[in-house]
Amino acid sequence: MKFKMTPLERKWVWYDVGNSAFTLLVSTLIPIFFGLIDGGEAESATTALGYATSIATAVVAILGPILGSLSDLRGMRKVIFSVSVLVGAIGCVALGFMQHWLWFLVLLVIAKSAYQLSLVVYDSMLCDVTQRERMDEVSSRGYAWGYIGSCIPFVLSVFVYVLYAMPDLFGAEHILSLEAAMIIVFLLTAVWWVACTLPLWKSYRQVNFVEPGSHPVRAGLRSLGKTFRELVTRKHILLFLIAFFFFIDGVYTIIDLAVAYGTDLGLGNVSLVLALLVTQVVAFPAAILLGMLSRKVKPQYLILACIVAYFCITVYAVFLDQEYEFWILAVCVGLFQGTIQAMSRSYFAKIIPLDKASEYFGIYDIFGKGASFMGTFLVALVSDLTGRENLGVAALAVLFLIGLVVFIFAIRCKVPAEGDGSAGAPPADAGAHGAEQ
Repeated sequence: MKFKMTPLERKWVWYDVGNSAFTLLVSTLIPIFFGLIDGGEAESATTALGYATSIATAVVAILGPILGSLSDLRGMRKVIFSVSVLVGAIGCVALGFMQHWLWFLVLLVIAKSAYQLSLVVYDSMLCDVTQRERMDEVSSRGYAWGYIGSCIPFVLSVFVYVLYAMPDLFGAEHILSLEAAMIIVFLLTAVWWVACTLPLWKSYRQVNFVEPGSHPVRAGLRSLGKTFRELVTRKHILLFLIAFFFFIDGVYTIIDLAVAYGTDLGLGNVSLVLALLVTQVVAFPAAILLGMLSRKVKPQYLILACIVAYFCITVYAVFLDQEYEFWILAVCVGLFQGTIQAMSRSYFAKIIPLDKASEYFGIYDIFGKGASFMGTFLVALVSDLTGRENLGVAALAVLFLIGLVVFIFAIRCKVPAEGDGSAGAPPADAGAHGAEQ
């Protein structure tokens, strides 16, 4: 049976299309630009960017649950989402003007932190824009269209980079300076990000919320503390989060450092970028098809399959030393990247209380994007100490193995008899204002 999205679901998906352009920029062209402007002052692209990414994600680990708790209050989800998007987009534009490696890293931390904080709220919006039984496919469509849609600004950005790096292809000695190329690329990405956000900005209405009371900040922080205490009794949620901490950490580390790793291995910039473009193209149909498969196969089994696949991919990456092998790696990553992210997001959305979605997704980001400092820091540290980047990558295989074991325990865990509050209507003190459907 054909799956048809509602207007609001489509507008929610469009934000994935917009923010994915920034994700692709961070994982591909930023390492290349950084290598061109650092003047050899930073020891290696992998190490410097690894530390910067670790700082950004640590910031989100601290702020994510706090802002998530506040965004569960009536009328706050859209406000916090909007501020995060604008700060991230402005930071992205500013990156294009940075020609000193240290200031470039500082702005990257700011832009990436704001981007990740916007995702805390955006992920929780899934509970407002669709029904529980539709979450798996809507979440998959978000990642799928995000991958293919982000290729549009990315291809334009690559063209700009080629104008700078290889003007001889166009019969000229010089077309663009490095400064001009960076300004155009980062501005293009920011404009695409904001433009794709506008439909959701216009139509989104917060359906599930908690009344703020007379002291909204105090109430939000008190609610956050209560939620952390509740996790001890909600073992199915806690164990999932621990498993998620390990396996998604490995996924995001691969995304963040793929080009930097290939660059340090001596692979060509153009080939690396094109290989990762292939990853985006492959991820689109893979996420759609595996999302459709979720109608017949439980999402937890799809997640298990993806973890095993990523473990094998990581082992393969350790021995990578040829350009064609990087292309194979790019295709394999594309097959499972969107699915493991989409199924994890929708699986979590189903097992949490609806009226505290942003709060729980803030915690979700601690264990996921906000905690991914472990993977990037681990790769950077091991590479730094040994002088061998492949040994740093080898450490990621351990993360996937631990995630696999803990997730098996999570899906076998007995759910409390009283339920988790996510399957039925919102609690009596939660709002129920309608959203456009």
